Amino acid sequence: MGGRSLVQAGKRYGAEHRADAAAALTYYSVLSLFPALLVGTSIIGMLNPDATEALLDGIASLAPAEGMSIIEDAVAGLQVNPRAAGFLALVGLVGALWAASNYVAAFSRAQNEVYGTAETRKWWTVLIVRVVLTVVVGALTAVCAVVAASGGAVVRAIGGAVGAGGTATTVWSWVRWPVIVVLVVVIVALLYWLAPAKRSRFRERAPGAALAVVLWLAASAGFALYASAFGNYDKTYGALGGVIVFLVWLWITNAALLFGSEYNASADPAPREGGEADAEPVDGAS
Repeated sequence: MGGRSLVQAGKRYGAEHRADAAAALTYYSVLSLFPALLVGTSIIGMLNPDATEALLDGIASLAPAEGMSIIEDAVAGLQVNPRAAGFLALVGLVGALWAASNYVAAFSRAQNEVYGTAETRKWWTVLIVRVVLTVVVGALTAVCAVVAASGGAVVRAIGGAVGAGGTATTVWSWVRWPVIVVLVVVIVALLYWLAPAKRSRFRERAPGAALAVVLWLAASAGFALYASAFGNYDKTYGALGGVIVFLVWLWITNAALLFGSEYNASADPAPREGGEADAEPVDGAS
């Protein structure tokens, strides 16, 4: 990764107020996350009620501990009422898909701003890309949760079937987290590649995606440490402490995504269509 592009990305990020855009994306994240989570849990609850716990364990491996109570409360009712879970899965699927696609639409607009481009695609093309990208990203995210939730019992069973025994458990305990990181990089690169109107190759978006994931992991770990050791969110906000932690974590996630896209824009040899130069206007911004 080029140091010059990294510096330019930092300047653009501050001068163009991407932290504010990350806050707007956080709003759409909340609107998109819970409908998708509830429908996914409903479908899992219909197929195997016990699998819901494994899914929550996988999510807990990725989300801050203080924010997990919000997710757990949201799905608690579905665990005790499988019939209601099935009803919600059937009735809410279309609504959840549309709600989740609103985030992709907002992310597309943010990416167009990063690259200084107007939306030139036909409305129906944008809609198709929006829905398809939502489904693909949602499916890959579910795969990440399943991989994170894959416990020793499952791996031992598979390992026993192929004659690997305990070796499979040992190998999987080391391999599954790199697999998750690679999947997350692919998810982010797909968003960078398909969301904006600016055309590019998938591999051109991979460096920014890798940078965004590294920043996200580092910032999430730092924030989790701060929240658990120094934050005192529960004492300050009471019952809303978990909500505040969860929202801040979502903002960190979107801030990292926008920084990665700024890096890609800075490393792009073609000038932005908005006509802005790379460094000079940013240096002079107030």
